[in-house]
Amino acid sequence: MALPRIKIAKDKAELVQKLLDAKGTTGAFQTYADIIAFAASLGVKHQKRVKLTEISQSEPAPISLEVFISRGYDRLIKLIAVTETQNIKILSAENIAIEAQRVLIFEEYANGGLEKLGYELRGAVDYAERLVLILNAERFRTETSGEEFDLSRFL
Repeated sequence: MALPRIKIAKDKAELVQKLLDAKGTTGAFQTYADIIAFAASLGVKHQKRVKLTEISQSEPAPISLEVFISRGYDRLIKLIAVTETQNIKILSAENIAIEAQRVLIFEEYANGGLEKLGYELRGAVDYAERLVLILNAERFRTETSGEEFDLSRFL
């Protein structure tokens, strides 16, 4: 039995290509699977789950679940699914429908994360540099009162 494929929305395909560390790009990720896993994590963090309407059939084409498993992202996919459904039965390996549900949840969070990334990276020349700034902003974020004006957003 073939494993399902993780699909990428057609409107996010160009962004995903630019995030890949390839010749002539300023991307920061080695594989498309790395990009999608990061985007899904970002989507979960910001509670942004967006349905995929049109699927990219060319570059990047849907990615086999085997790639995610080989890179250790199967745990992330399962963790996101359990967190979303609050049901441990979503981890069942024998049920094809449940596996499809896990993949769908992961795809939708990845799509939401890519949407957020697209917003955060707009106008950036060097995506790797901007990603470092975004990660550092999250890492060193401190809770401030709602009345203060936070200039860190403009860094």
